[in-house]
Amino acid sequence: MGLTLAEKILSENLSREVHAGDFAVFNVNLCLLQDGTGPLAVRQFKKLGFEKVFDPKSVVLFLDHAAPSPKAELSNDHMLLREFARETGSVLSDVGDGICHQVMSQYYTSPGDILIGADSHTVTGGALAAFATGMGSTDVAVGMGLGKTWLKVPVTVRVQATGDMPLGVYSKDMILHIIGTLGADGATYKALEFGGDTIEKMSMPSRLVLANMAVEAGAKVGLIASDSTTQKYLEKYGRAAKYREIKPDADAAYESVFEIDSKTLVPLVACPHTVDNVKPASELKGTKVHQVFIGSCTNGRLEDLALAASMLRDKTRHGDTRLIIVPASRRVYMEAIEAGYIKTLLEAGALIQAPGCASCCGVHAGILGDGEVCLATTNRNFLARMGNPKSFVYLSSVATAAASAVTGEITDPREVL
Repeated sequence: MGLTLAEKILSENLSREVHAGDFAVFNVNLCLLQDGTGPLAVRQFKKLGFEKVFDPKSVVLFLDHAAPSPKAELSNDHMLLREFARETGSVLSDVGDGICHQVMSQYYTSPGDILIGADSHTVTGGALAAFATGMGSTDVAVGMGLGKTWLKVPVTVRVQATGDMPLGVYSKDMILHIIGTLGADGATYKALEFGGDTIEKMSMPSRLVLANMAVEAGAKVGLIASDSTTQKYLEKYGRAAKYREIKPDADAAYESVFEIDSKTLVPLVACPHTVDNVKPASELKGTKVHQVFIGSCTNGRLEDLALAASMLRDKTRHGDTRLIIVPASRRVYMEAIEAGYIKTLLEAGALIQAPGCASCCGVHAGILGDGEVCLATTNRNFLARMGNPKSFVYLSSVATAAASAVTGEITDPREVL
């Protein structure tokens, strides 16, 4: 019997075959900590008696969720992580360097890696054919100390997408379609393996969106086979030597196959207060939007800023709608400046913030007022996700967000494109 992508990566890590349902202890290649959950992992690391990390170059600490820090308590957590990095020699990604998942994808995560992170959206790395998954802070503390972690090999749901996506439809719409169909718990502790000619034609930024939001269906990982697109992406960031092809076997055994006819997809929006509460953008016309947020580890990449700039060129945001745009990394920010996108966005009335998570997790700039609505390109819209339980968060693609910033209400981007 052939191996799924998840089984293949985990089998190669052990140099022996493992299959869905097996338990094993695996070698960890990378550990990720961020300033929200990282302090707990550091405290647990010390409580367990560890004095050094398994490989300082493979443990990366990020100051990104509250960057720069908005209050003293969070500043103290930043101090704790900075001191831990100095003590152990671990890598520190400081305020303004970018969101952990974007920076990991640019400079650290490679095909075949096992990446564990104290953040649920660590799954983003699966777009690079890495078994990347979020864990609790104590599990990550153990992984930092031992360089090992235990896992149950997940069963796999194959997402087979074929055909060209229509104008105005993007990978964000595809993943919202998947989550809306499967449900928020429809893939709990399963691997979502994305394939088909639609996926093969996608850019790496678009693939990262799919992997990033796999966890919103409960998935343990979201995986895409490595190919020439992966290779070019690694080459861009000076990591060509890290490329290797990893793909599932033709006779791999899947729990089920989820088929998508991509040409039938439409722009979608996840409505409050769950990600699987999905409706076509066209049905939400007239829903007033007080704030539009374009950014996050889901849609804050150069491709996203380019799309937003193209749609907002020679236009101005609606007078009643704030427009906040945040590049996902320092590299993305610099490239957007060089390409002229930032100038175009500023001229459209946007506020540009330093690279980081910003409004997404509700601890930083962009917290909503009572009764306000935000249309965001982020990955979660749980009650109080953006810092106020009396507000409402809708999720969409960059195109839908940009179109809505101009009209002041949720707008199907096909009306503009």
